[in-house]
Amino acid sequence: MRLLILLILLFSFSSAMFAWADDFEDVAGRLVANIAGTSYELPMLDSKISINIEGDMATVEITQSFINEAHLPIEAEYLFPLNQLAGVYSMDMQIGEEVITAQIRERAIAEVEFKQASQDGKAAALLTQHRPNMFTQRIANLMPGLPIEVTLRYVQMVPKIDGQHELVIPLIVGPRYESQAIQLPQTYDEEPVTQANSWTVSDVPAYPKVAGLELPDNFTSERVSLELKLTSGVSVSDFGSATHQLSVQSDDTGLTAKFADGKVLDNRDLVIRFSLGGETLEAASLSHKDERGGFVAMMIEPPAVPDNETVTPREMVFVLDTSGSMGGEPMQASKKFMDAALKNLRPNDFFRIIPFANHTQNYAKGSTQASAYNIRKARAYVNRLSAGGGTEIDSAIRTAFSTAQPADTMRIVVFLSDGYIGDEARVLRTIRQQIGKARIYAFGVGNSVNRYLLDAMSDEGRGYARYVSVDEDPSEVAEMLAANLKSPLLTDIAIDWGGLEAYGVTPARIPDLFAGNSLRIYARYNGSGDAKVTLKGLVNGRIAEMPVSLALTDSAEEAALPLIWARNRIAELTREIAVGTKPDEADREITKLGLEFSLQTQNTSFIAVSKTPVNATGQQANAASVPLPMASGLSKNAFAQPFAGSSSPEPEAIIGFLMLAAMTLLGFRRRVG
Repeated sequence: MRLLILLILLFSFSSAMFAWADDFEDVAGRLVANIAGTSYELPMLDSKISINIEGDMATVEITQSFINEAHLPIEAEYLFPLNQLAGVYSMDMQIGEEVITAQIRERAIAEVEFKQASQDGKAAALLTQHRPNMFTQRIANLMPGLPIEVTLRYVQMVPKIDGQHELVIPLIVGPRYESQAIQLPQTYDEEPVTQANSWTVSDVPAYPKVAGLELPDNFTSERVSLELKLTSGVSVSDFGSATHQLSVQSDDTGLTAKFADGKVLDNRDLVIRFSLGGETLEAASLSHKDERGGFVAMMIEPPAVPDNETVTPREMVFVLDTSGSMGGEPMQASKKFMDAALKNLRPNDFFRIIPFANHTQNYAKGSTQASAYNIRKARAYVNRLSAGGGTEIDSAIRTAFSTAQPADTMRIVVFLSDGYIGDEARVLRTIRQQIGKARIYAFGVGNSVNRYLLDAMSDEGRGYARYVSVDEDPSEVAEMLAANLKSPLLTDIAIDWGGLEAYGVTPARIPDLFAGNSLRIYARYNGSGDAKVTLKGLVNGRIAEMPVSLALTDSAEEAALPLIWARNRIAELTREIAVGTKPDEADREITKLGLEFSLQTQNTSFIAVSKTPVNATGQQANAASVPLPMASGLSKNAFAQPFAGSSSPEPEAIIGFLMLAAMTLLGFRRRVG
C-alpha cells in the first residue's frame, strides 16, 4: 500500500514538478517545488561582494551563504567565476558559531579530506579551480536550517585600458561548448598530431540547472550585494559602471559605492571604470622584501608619440563567431561592429571575413582589396549571417592563417566571439604555432563572456582584448571600437636589468604597448638598495630607450605584491601548459607556488572541515547543484548540446529529482508523524 501511495506521489510530482512557489524571502532567490501542498527548496545562496581599491590595487572579499530549506542533508555544488588574475589567498567557513580557517592542500589530498569529512557527517567546504576564471565550491552536509557561510579573499591589480582603470568582477559562468573533434586538424606545414603527444586538460564541470530553461524563471533579483571603497592619494574622476546602476558617495579621501537596488541578479559581469589624476609618469615601481626575498613591479606607459599606423597597409582578417550562443543580441552587436569596421577600412587595406560555427566559411578564397564596391558587398554578406550550431574556434583560427598574406601588409586578425568553449588550451596552442608576425585583436561580445580565453588569445597574438556589452548602444560602441583598430606604439619591448639580479620575470614574453594602456612587469630579485634598469623597444621601427630608477625597499611594505607576482607567474605557467612548453615542469612549479604562497590554483585547493559532525541523521547527503540564472543577453540556443553540462534535462536527472522529492516527502512524514 505504501509503495502504491509512493508511486502515486511520484506521478503527481512529475506532473507538477514545474509548479513552483513564488514565496521569496531575503535570501538568494529560492526555487520551490510544491508536493502535496508542502514546499521543498533546492539549495540556494546569498552572495556579498566587498571591494577595497587603493590606487590601482584591489582586495576583494566574496561571502557565499549556502542555505538548505529542504528536509534532507545536501551536498551542494556552486559553479561560479572569478577574475582570471585573481590571487585567491584565503578562505573561511562558518557554521553556527564555529569559524574554520581553510587550509591549502594539493588538490587530490583536499578531495580525499572532503570525501572523508562528508562520510563522517562533518560540514566541509572545498574550492576547486577548473579554469583560471572558473571555480566550484562544494559544501558537504548542508543541513536543513543550518546555513554555511564561506568567505573567499583575493587580490588583483586594476589594469589601465583606453585611458581608464577597469575592474571586472565576473558574476556568472556562461555555458562552455565542448568540441566533438577527437584529433587536432593538420595543416600543410605541420607534422601529424596524435592524441598520445597531446597535453590533456581536465574537462569543465557540468553546467548547473538554469532558471528559465528547465527550471522555472522565477529567480528573485536579490542574490548579490556590493560594498565598495576606493581610496587614492590623487583625484578620482569618471567613476561608474555601464553594466550596473550604482549608488556612489564621495569625500576628500575617496568614495564608496553599492548597487542602487541593494541586491542584483548574478546574470552578468560587473564592470567598474574610473580615472586617477596625476598619472603623468611613463614608468613607476613598487617593491617588497621579506624572508622569501625581494619582489618588484614596474608600470610602463607608452611614449607620447603620434600613431603612425597609416604608413603600413593592413590585411584585416575578421573571424566571426556565428554559433548558437551568439544568437539574438550578441549577433546584432557583432554585425554592428563589422559594419563599422568595414566602413573604416582604408583603400590600401585588404580584408577577409571568416564566419564559423560547427564549420568554417570564407567570404572569398583570398584577401579582398578594400575598394568601395567590395566593402558594400562585404557589408551585405555580413548582414545576411545568422547564428546556430557549435563553436569550433580552433578550425577558424587555422583558417585565418591558411592563406598567403598580401605583400607589404600587416596581418591583423580581429576575432569576435563570446569565447564559450571548454578547450581553451587547444586554441592557445594553435595561435602559438600559427601567429608569426601577425596580431590578434579579440572582441568579446556579450554580458558574461569568457574573458580568460579572449585575453589569452590577444596576449598570444600581441594585440589587445575589448568587450562589448549587448546592453550598450551597439552602434556607438561598435563604431568607436572599429574605428580604433590601432597599431601598437611600443613593440619588441625588452628590459636590461643592469646589475640587478632579477629572476622569475613575468610576463616572460612582454606584449606590445598600445596608446591609453599600461603594462606591468613583475619579478623577484636578490640584493638591496637602489638599481637602474633600462626599458628598450621600437617606436614605429625606431629604437627607443628609457632609464628607470628603482628604489628597492628592505621592508615588507607591499604585502599583496608577492601574491600578485605568484599569481601572474602561475598564469604564465598555465599558458605554457596550454601551448605544450615543458608542461610537466610547469605543472610541478604551479603546485609548488600554490603551496608556498597559499594560493588557489588548478593543482591546489582550499579545504575547510568542521571539528564536530553536523549530520546525525544517518542519511548520506544528496548531491545537488545550486541553480543559476540564465546569463544576460543569451538565448536558449546557447544551451544546446554539446555544451558541457548542457541544460537539457537528462532522464537520470528527472528521475533524481523525483526520487529526491519522494525521499524528502517521506522524511517530512516521519518528522510530523
